[in-house]
Amino acid sequence: MSSAGYLDGKDTVTSVDHVENAQSVPGITNYRLYKRRFSGLLGFIILGIVTGMQWSWFGPIATDTANEFDISLAQVNWLGNMALCVSLPASFLVPVIASRYGIRRCSEIGGVMLLISAWVRYAGTIRSLSPHSAYVLLFFGQLFGAISKPVFPILGPVFSERWFDLKSRTTATMAIAIAGPIGSALGQLLSPSMSTVRQSIVVLSIISTAALPAVLLILDWPPSPPTYSGSKQPLSFTSLFRATLGLAVSKEAYMSRRERIDFVILTLVFGSLDGAINVLSVLSAQWFQPVGYSDTTCGLLGATLFLSGITAAVFSAPLFDRVFTHSMGVTFKTLVPIVSLLWLSLIWAAKPNNAAALFVSMAVIGSCCMTILPLAIELGIELTRNANGSSAILWCSGNLFGIILILVEGALRAPSTADPPYNMRDCTHPPWARREVDEAMIKATVLGAVNTGGVRLVLQDERANIWRYLCRPLDAHFIPWQKLLFDFASIARLPPPSPPPEKLR
Repeated sequence: MSSAGYLDGKDTVTSVDHVENAQSVPGITNYRLYKRRFSGLLGFIILGIVTGMQWSWFGPIATDTANEFDISLAQVNWLGNMALCVSLPASFLVPVIASRYGIRRCSEIGGVMLLISAWVRYAGTIRSLSPHSAYVLLFFGQLFGAISKPVFPILGPVFSERWFDLKSRTTATMAIAIAGPIGSALGQLLSPSMSTVRQSIVVLSIISTAALPAVLLILDWPPSPPTYSGSKQPLSFTSLFRATLGLAVSKEAYMSRRERIDFVILTLVFGSLDGAINVLSVLSAQWFQPVGYSDTTCGLLGATLFLSGITAAVFSAPLFDRVFTHSMGVTFKTLVPIVSLLWLSLIWAAKPNNAAALFVSMAVIGSCCMTILPLAIELGIELTRNANGSSAILWCSGNLFGIILILVEGALRAPSTADPPYNMRDCTHPPWARREVDEAMIKATVLGAVNTGGVRLVLQDERANIWRYLCRPLDAHFIPWQKLLFDFASIARLPPPSPPPEKLR
């Protein structure tokens, strides 16, 4: 490796070098823990719950929201998708603001955005507004709330590093990381329980306002650090970016080639799993309602995933702090394939009268995912030694994958004329355009042999129909060859074949 890897010109830097540097640095050696760390942790949890609650609020009531505000389901989806889109740039700004102004000031900004979002969203419930005006206010309410969404999950690992020791740091990180999923679970349960969508928005505004004083519980630094890592100033986000690319950085920020590869893999896996959970929060009703499940059942399915995951995380985090400290990587490699297969199994599990299997799947998926996500955040910090930057990249990847998945699933939604309406199985019926046209040509040729006088007319009409067939809108239903043949025969004045079933017309 060339000396361009870091600034002092040495050839290698290993984890042993980092340990030796830590032992040779003179300074604070009297590490202490303070009871006030729990009040700050409580503040992060409260604010994380509320931010998680607001962007998943419309998931179980998507259809009711569309009907009550006279908007489309795609517009409702963007109320949740907005949080993911705005979180992308906001995620990169959080480490910069926190490094310059501190955790407390950055948390205050997130709290103010949360308050503004609550009452802008409430303004959209005024009944005298037109559907367009009401939707604009709902949209901007979600936009302000989206700014606050990444603040507390990203600052959580930094706070736990500064205030907690080795025996409790992973547990603190876990508690802050699952606050968002707890909020999502509560949103899935509370929003369908209200009589109207407007009433549910009022309740969400009150909850958001009541949570704002929790910002006062968060402090920047303890008087004495709990560990050596907790005494260091955070590394910049730029240094992590340069280290990931293998560019010149300081010795503290340097990452070996193996660490860079591991961090990229970790980011992709974390993004996929967190993105899938984000999609469930936004599209839960649109996944399960088309196959016969009510709003309440959809909300309970989403809540089952989150609550089972929270339970698993609460029990597993202390074990990784005290017993399985060096087993995080093995656990990660074991659980990821399992949860991936379970997500895939939902393709076949989402069917009528299969609620029991769906609840079991949600419980197991939640338990695995909520165990993996806090571990991934801790592994990211171990690989980069940069709590601010690594958590920002990981949470940003989850938002990015969530946007991609929501847009893809929206494009795959079947129309209202499908069976069942608005199902998301459109991808399982590929466009057999070439085969259908070839089969229609063969059938038309056979019919033309019976009535030779109509052969030319049939073939001319075939060309016209084939052209219209190929130029039809991409989202239109594909014309079955039986119907195409029926049209050909009628124009050629041949005895028509049996009409196609009504659903094929």
